Amino acid sequence: MSSSSAPYAEKAPSVNETSSLEPQNKAGLENLEEQQSWNWFTIRTLITSGTGFFTDAYDVFIINLIVPMLGYVYFKDTGGHIPTGTEGALKGMASFGTLVGQLVFGYLGDAYGRQKIYGMELMIIILGTFCCAMAGSNAKGSTVIQYLTFWRFILGIGIGGDYPMSATVTSEWASAGRRGQLMAIIFSMQGIGNMMASVMTLIVLACFKTAIQADVDNLDYVWRVCIGIGCIPAVSTIYLRLTMPESPRYAMDVEKDVEKANAAVARATATGAATTNASDAATNQAAVAHAKANRNHNRAFIEYFSRWENLKVLIGTSSTWFLLDIAFYGVSLNQSYVLNAMGFVGNGEVYDNLWRTTLGNLTVSLLGFVPGYWFTVFLIEKMGRKKIQFMGFAMLTVLFLILSLAFHKLKTIVPLFVAVFTLAQFFFNFGPNTTTFVVPGEVFPTRVRATAHGISAASGKLGAILATFLFNQVAEIGGKPGEHAFLPQLLGIFAGVMALGFFATFLIPETKGMSLEEIEKRGMNEEELAAYEAK
Repeated sequence: MSSSSAPYAEKAPSVNETSSLEPQNKAGLENLEEQQSWNWFTIRTLITSGTGFFTDAYDVFIINLIVPMLGYVYFKDTGGHIPTGTEGALKGMASFGTLVGQLVFGYLGDAYGRQKIYGMELMIIILGTFCCAMAGSNAKGSTVIQYLTFWRFILGIGIGGDYPMSATVTSEWASAGRRGQLMAIIFSMQGIGNMMASVMTLIVLACFKTAIQADVDNLDYVWRVCIGIGCIPAVSTIYLRLTMPESPRYAMDVEKDVEKANAAVARATATGAATTNASDAATNQAAVAHAKANRNHNRAFIEYFSRWENLKVLIGTSSTWFLLDIAFYGVSLNQSYVLNAMGFVGNGEVYDNLWRTTLGNLTVSLLGFVPGYWFTVFLIEKMGRKKIQFMGFAMLTVLFLILSLAFHKLKTIVPLFVAVFTLAQFFFNFGPNTTTFVVPGEVFPTRVRATAHGISAASGKLGAILATFLFNQVAEIGGKPGEHAFLPQLLGIFAGVMALGFFATFLIPETKGMSLEEIEKRGMNEEELAAYEAK
């Protein structure tokens, strides 16, 4: 293999140097790929990664419920209405942090390994969540908002880091026949986190009902408690993340450590690890040292994506996620405005307004948000990733078009409005919101998987940022502040964006039923493939 085409531009150890270890390693990885039953390690992986995503979603979507509280406490002079620019920054700053975290942790996960990095992102989430809950209560209102905005940026970095790390960790520990399902289960925790944000807010509101009705400033305690609850699941799983072993794929494909890969597979499949003699151990140590000395992640990334057939896939995963998040976050982070249009409006009293808005969010989550995720969990290995993504984008295009064209008429028929809107939430999640997370976690080779997933996710976050900051500005066109007079036309724009997502899906390949080794080989040129098969 020439230096210009090798994955890391290195001179690999000779076949003779590694041949004695390769057969047992490939057999071990095949055992992992073929495993269909669940064991304790599978459950541990789901708990470790899934709890993180639960926390991510809770922390992201809780802001939609506490912003009205912040308005009542700190913006009394404007009738509880937070200025558009301030509200956009408060909601969107976490997205800026998430974008940074996705790129940084994706890169670090490939350059230094999953084991060394996994858990750091959760520490940042815990710090950011705690500091958000404690943001300067003795300062003036605007300063509290500024502190909260800053710490949501820090929180976002941790949330962003969780995307590429949990995706690659889950993907590399899963079998070929269950990989998509396990990744979908991890991502489905976003729906549970969203739902629990509403549930916990209702509980805390109920506990403080008398205090809020006596003095609206007691909402200052409510929003802090609601945010602080997000620390609990994160703290409960930090140990599991910090003690997660290196994935067998990274150990073998990047570190060239056959012994570590075999030990990892043995742990995951509940089988005994094969023993190696002193000669094999020495050979393994030499291969590991050689790989470490010659590894260059930057060069590997550039070489892999310098070929159009590989770059095209990255463009596909990035563009579909970008287009999806424009509509997904445009609606999700501003759901209270849509809920008002649906009739979830209080009687004007502060407590009743907050209660009904939160109840509306919970209703949408239970009817469409959560079920959509679980339809994907049960059908992704039967239908495949592309079919679900095509279907989701197509249905969202139609549903947003209906909401746009018949907006004012639907408002007079509340049950029908609720049905159409919850169907949109359903097809977000039984559709591209889940598949755009799954596909980049498996379609790229091990050496660039976390980085490519981070880039894809960051592209999505660019769409979220665009939607967050432009939604309030565009929706106010033609009306008074807070009226969102342009909302019907904005939903029509979302329909067009979903149509673009449908066509961008043609750029990504189907990975249903494929092992990671098969996916690895698909991205190789003829020279690399010949050298790989010769091992």
